[in-house]
Amino acid sequence: MTKFVNSLMKDGKKSLATRIFYNTLDKIQEKTEEDALTVWKRGLSNVTPAIEVKRRRVGGATFQVPVEVRADRKTALGIKWLITCARNRSEYTIVDKLANETIAASKGEGNAVKKKNDTHKMAESNRAFSHLRVK
Repeated sequence: MTKFVNSLMKDGKKSLATRIFYNTLDKIQEKTEEDALTVWKRGLSNVTPAIEVKRRRVGGATFQVPVEVRADRKTALGIKWLITCARNRSEYTIVDKLANETIAASKGEGNAVKKKNDTHKMAESNRAFSHLRVK
């Protein structure tokens, strides 16, 4: 939760980011009528990627090589994607945006989940270059 609040924070305003996060949890509780923290955790786990592509230059060509994502980077990417997609939504307040994106992610829909699926598809399509991966 602290990592999420720190990623949500802009210009060092941590108390504002904390208030936004807890108001978001209240809004999730109100809309879904189940425990907000479990909905948030489920949404975050649905957004975290298992595999990604990295660029690898071999000879004169650049290849997209699929690699597994480290555990700390998984959560960092999931948090970043969830916040970015929430900020790009068209609702009025950031609390509404974040609550709706989290609820959508917990159901397996929304832009953040789409971003994860696109990353997985790209890794799957470039699976032929997995032998170029750095060990």
